[in-house]
Amino acid sequence: MAHVSGEVEVMLQAMLRQLFQSVKEKITGAPSLECAEEILLHLEETDENFHNYEFVKYLRQYICNTLGSMIEEEIEKWTSDQNQGEEFGYDTVVQHVTKTTQESKEYKEMMHSLKNIMMIVVDSMINKFEEDEMQSQERQKKIQKEKSSSYCTDNCSDSDSSFSQSYKFCQGKLQLILDQLDPGQPKEVRYEALQTLCSAPPSDVLNCENWTTLCEKLTVYLSDPDPVFSDRILKFYAQTFTLSPLHMTKEIYKSLAKYLELYFLSRENHIPTLTTGIDITNPNVIHLLKKVRLLNQYQKEAPSFWIRHPEKYMEEIVESTLSLLSVKHDQNHLVSQKILDPIYFLALVDTKAVWFKKWMHAYYSRTAVLRLIEKKYKSLITTAVQQCVQYFELCKTMKADEVLGHSKPCGNKQKTFYYSGQELQYIYFIHSLCLLGRLLIYTQGRKLFPIKLKNRKDSVSLADLLVLFTQLIYYSPSCPKMTSPGHLENYSPASMVTEILCILCDQKECAIECLYNSTVIEALLQPIHNLMKGTKAAPNCSETALIHVADILARIASVEEGLILLLYGENVSSSEEKSPTGAHIIAQFSKKVLDEDISIFPGSEMFPAVKGAFTSVCRQIYGTCEGLQVLIPYSLHESIAKAWKKTSFLSERIPTPVQGSDSVSSKSQESQNIMAWEENLLDDLLNFAATPKGLQLLQRTGAINECVTFMFSQYAKELQVSRHKKFGYGVLVTHVASTAAGAVALQSSGFINALLTELWANLECGRDDVRVTHPKSTPVDPIDRSCQKSFLALVNLLSYPAVYELVGNQGLPDKEEYSLREVPTRVIDIIDRLIILNSEAKIRSLFNYEQSHIFGLRLLSVVCCDLDTLLLLEAQYQVSEMLLNAQEENTLETSDSHRDFIIDSLSVERNHVLVRINLIGGPMERILPPRILEKGDDPYPWPMFSSYPLPNCYLSDGVTRNADLKQDNDLGKLLLHFKMSDKQTEWIENCRRQFCKMMKAKPDIISGGALVELLEKFVLHLSESPSECYFPSVEYTATDANVKNECLSSVQQLGVKMTVRYGKFLNLLRDGAENDLTLVLKHCERFLKQQQASVKSSLLCLQGSYTGHDWFVSSLFIIMLGDKDKTFRFLQQFSRLLTSAFLWLPRLHISRYLPIDTIESGIHPVYFCSTHYIEMLLKAEVPLVFSAFHMSGFAPSQICLQWITQCFWNYLDWIEICHYIATCIFLGPDYQVYICIAIFKHLQQDILQHTQIQDLQVFLKEEALHGFRVSDYFEYMEILEQNYRPVLLRDMWNIRVQIT
Repeated sequence: MAHVSGEVEVMLQAMLRQLFQSVKEKITGAPSLECAEEILLHLEETDENFHNYEFVKYLRQYICNTLGSMIEEEIEKWTSDQNQGEEFGYDTVVQHVTKTTQESKEYKEMMHSLKNIMMIVVDSMINKFEEDEMQSQERQKKIQKEKSSSYCTDNCSDSDSSFSQSYKFCQGKLQLILDQLDPGQPKEVRYEALQTLCSAPPSDVLNCENWTTLCEKLTVYLSDPDPVFSDRILKFYAQTFTLSPLHMTKEIYKSLAKYLELYFLSRENHIPTLTTGIDITNPNVIHLLKKVRLLNQYQKEAPSFWIRHPEKYMEEIVESTLSLLSVKHDQNHLVSQKILDPIYFLALVDTKAVWFKKWMHAYYSRTAVLRLIEKKYKSLITTAVQQCVQYFELCKTMKADEVLGHSKPCGNKQKTFYYSGQELQYIYFIHSLCLLGRLLIYTQGRKLFPIKLKNRKDSVSLADLLVLFTQLIYYSPSCPKMTSPGHLENYSPASMVTEILCILCDQKECAIECLYNSTVIEALLQPIHNLMKGTKAAPNCSETALIHVADILARIASVEEGLILLLYGENVSSSEEKSPTGAHIIAQFSKKVLDEDISIFPGSEMFPAVKGAFTSVCRQIYGTCEGLQVLIPYSLHESIAKAWKKTSFLSERIPTPVQGSDSVSSKSQESQNIMAWEENLLDDLLNFAATPKGLQLLQRTGAINECVTFMFSQYAKELQVSRHKKFGYGVLVTHVASTAAGAVALQSSGFINALLTELWANLECGRDDVRVTHPKSTPVDPIDRSCQKSFLALVNLLSYPAVYELVGNQGLPDKEEYSLREVPTRVIDIIDRLIILNSEAKIRSLFNYEQSHIFGLRLLSVVCCDLDTLLLLEAQYQVSEMLLNAQEENTLETSDSHRDFIIDSLSVERNHVLVRINLIGGPMERILPPRILEKGDDPYPWPMFSSYPLPNCYLSDGVTRNADLKQDNDLGKLLLHFKMSDKQTEWIENCRRQFCKMMKAKPDIISGGALVELLEKFVLHLSESPSECYFPSVEYTATDANVKNECLSSVQQLGVKMTVRYGKFLNLLRDGAENDLTLVLKHCERFLKQQQASVKSSLLCLQGSYTGHDWFVSSLFIIMLGDKDKTFRFLQQFSRLLTSAFLWLPRLHISRYLPIDTIESGIHPVYFCSTHYIEMLLKAEVPLVFSAFHMSGFAPSQICLQWITQCFWNYLDWIEICHYIATCIFLGPDYQVYICIAIFKHLQQDILQHTQIQDLQVFLKEEALHGFRVSDYFEYMEILEQNYRPVLLRDMWNIRVQIT
């Protein structure tokens, strides 16, 4: 027989009694014992409170303690099996674990032990029940003898159950108890009557007619001088609260609250004053605190069930509470002699006002609370505000150690049993602070302000209260070192205010109304301002206070509205000279503490934490395009990099701790602190990569490799970017991968290796070959969901700069044999194993040949949408030849010596890729075959091919080629402007106005020969105007003969063929155009080489000429109808204009006109300037699209760089490409940005849809821009020009300036 301790036995008996009391009515109503057992067995199904019974909770905990570890091990075992290929449903796992558990030895032992324990408890309860029954009968006999006229004691029971017979109440019995409770009765009789009342079911007592009288008497008896008697009444109250429904407990609660209200109002009771304080060993105080605590416990429990009852019940509880807390004593005497109000005692038992937090949580109760406060009990809020004001004034006038006296009860574990008046005031202040903090979250709560205070002329507005809160952070004293910081911190004003303000920051509407105004921001920043001026921040300002403020500022900066306030202040459009905005102050302070140019808290151990906290605020700001623009002048990237290098040097110099040395722990802690600070600085640097321009600054620090390595370590741990960011590292990776140096850093950090290893494990098999023994089910999608994440990550990674650095000038491995355990670790390996499957060895090395090759072909299809990448792969690996050979092999010979293509998933995919990579054209100029089969007799009507040329069905017939329309009056007017001799500036503006007018009215006219004439004359006039020229004139004397023997790169040669093919399709180029374009490109290469600087770099893209094809020159060559002389002459003139830097990308390749560190970074101005502003404007103009990019882990800058680099080839029809080039030349390079914004606006619905299905980057790279016309968005772009041109053009003009 198991042994059960006395405490456990009593506890289990109480639990069983609670259970029996709750189900008594169900059991007593059962016709038989078997039915009663059936009711108990199905209690979980029929009783909604089943899981709230203490006995059920005990059983659950008992099982968990006994079998929990075994169940977890079993679940982990099955989960690992599932990960290794055995996929089981949830129900299957539950059934198996249940069966295994029930058959285990531990389960049988547990059941045996539990049965023995319960037998002991039940036997004890039966014995006690029999004893109580005998005593009850003896008492009844005694009462019958003493009373001449007895009351009926049996006629209330209608059940044969002896259990119910002994506990059922009737009116007579309750009247008898009332008589026995009379103060005139002997003590023993009163005790016994109260004991009978406590042992009776509260529901029976409360249902009696005499309950109202009993309630009144119990309220009176609560003041009984006999402590035992009053304690038993409280026990009855507690029992009623626990076991009775709301409509009954409500009456008890109201009576208790009313009693306390009268108790505090009565002058006869000896209530402590502020002078005397509270001695909690005093019996009177003990009894009072017990009553207040009981009241508070019910306050915290009631919200969980009062919504099930009529609203009036809840309102009565709320009103009785607010009435009690609003009790105020006569204030004629001195404050020090003030009698303590009820709220002091409530604050003592519930310092953080948890009761109010729970009451305000649900709209149901919050409405009633706020309505009553507004109508009748606003004094409760007034006194709370008054407490905060008084404490703040105390902090300002008293020394820190004196103020700390107030906080002793919260921090001193050696607390005595006495609370002084100062400590009580502090506790009340904390309670008030929490109450007000919760109140401010809700709209109706904020409407209670302004509040009028006594002895104060002006009312306290919402802004005043928030300023008061922020000042409390600085002025309240910090925790003393000798106390327990963890314990004290929970109740320190600074921590609590910070917690409140952080909660307000998380509620957008609340934050806008409360925090996002200049008054509050200035209050937060004022001490920082003072520190920078060399004055003291505040009397008690500490490192902890600054960290708290930085945390609040970081939360404010992480939200768009808060960021705008910090960047520009409240009046964004105002041009008046004002004091620096919050962002400037934060940046200045952060730079000073990073550079250690400011002397605060000398020698403090927490000073690095202060640095880190404020750098984190700056990170929230410079992690956005608009924020970075504001902070660039402060060169924070240099300060952070300098601090990181210094910290890194220190971490290397820390000696290895020697075992047995006394300084081991201190050295270890020092090392950990330095490493944490080093990681923090790397994280700060890494976040510069959140924007294109920030990435350029990061590369200039020389720390990009370390930052990317740190990012990979965080990424591998699946950590988020920061606590204020909602999404992971996807956008950062995409930005980094858009540059050559970033791609190299990703390779060296192990990121690409890990990505490809994960892909191979999902696509083929892991290193342990688990997939061989437990193969997964055959996927039904072309790319299985398990590989989708890796596929998108590769798409993000493989921009052209990355592809060139990772595979440029590298041959394929092309091994004779591949091991089944050989996992690709480089991009070249993926191309070799999944895309170019030109040998049996490669095919045999794949477990899932078809699925893996489709993955490779899909990847090839997306990557080759970047025409430079396509030309590189074609030049190095002859991709199209490989695909044609594969199609040739995938045929069947028919009887008439005709070969038919086998239609399968691979041949359909190859056919799509072949058409895509060999046919150039916009949405209306080419037709791409679908990747899916159609229903019907002919599932794939599109012709396949294994040699060139392509079938004509893929060429669109609806293209208007060589649209050289008849010139009309408007065009004549525009051309006439070129002959007029106005002032140069006026002439240029007139031309631009006429161009805009024509683009809006008749855009199709601006094409063909007319476009050639317009461009030639306009650029000629601009190049002759010194104010319009950005680059100096360069003398060039080479002839065709001089450059004829020079060689173009293989990429350029393939680009020439592709250009001529497209030009001929448009009927704009003639035979011989290939040689002419080749000469133009050779001249351009030599012309630009004269303007290039000498650079030593490990980056492949900087070792020689421009690595891609010159798509702008090719476009211009077609516009000029293949006239090489016109083309090159135009380019020479055009090269002097700023627009050439952004339209003609090779123009600034390693150009001497750029700062040396810009050249060495390998980042083109189109990326760090144009795409930077595209992201900035996108966030402001089309915020849903901007959010969609972040949710997808993709960056707008990457796709825009691809569009701009290849002049929108394959994305727009030829006429729109002409309009794009003409618009940027006529109206300025900033129109490049506006056109991209217009495209995103046009694609908004498609982008949102593809974000949902998680293929946004694939959609943007593969799909042409259907339906987009430059002319349709001219009015919109003019609005963008009005709003943003000054900023954009200023930055574009500054690309030659060293940016620090």
